[in-house]
Amino acid sequence: MHNMISLDDGVGIDTMDTGWPLQDLCRRMTRAAVMLDARMRTLKAQPEEGAATAEYAVVLVAATGFAAVLVALLKSDAIKTLLTNIVKKALSV
Repeated sequence: MHNMISLDDGVGIDTMDTGWPLQDLCRRMTRAAVMLDARMRTLKAQPEEGAATAEYAVVLVAATGFAAVLVALLKSDAIKTLLTNIVKKALSV
């Protein structure tokens, strides 16, 4: 009697009727292939973690630049006068 163990790619391994040693070997080989595939996918996915860190760094630099422009605007006399007039008008209502 022939037993077939199929792998993901459709290739079958004929174990014939030699018993457990060949079936055990096939199971271990299949498990090793699955573990290798999982490890390769993990290694392939890890560089994306560094990309996320770089994106955060770019956002922080942009936010710092925006804050610097905002501080420069708020220190100008024209903006101080405009904000003072807005607050006075709001309090007089």
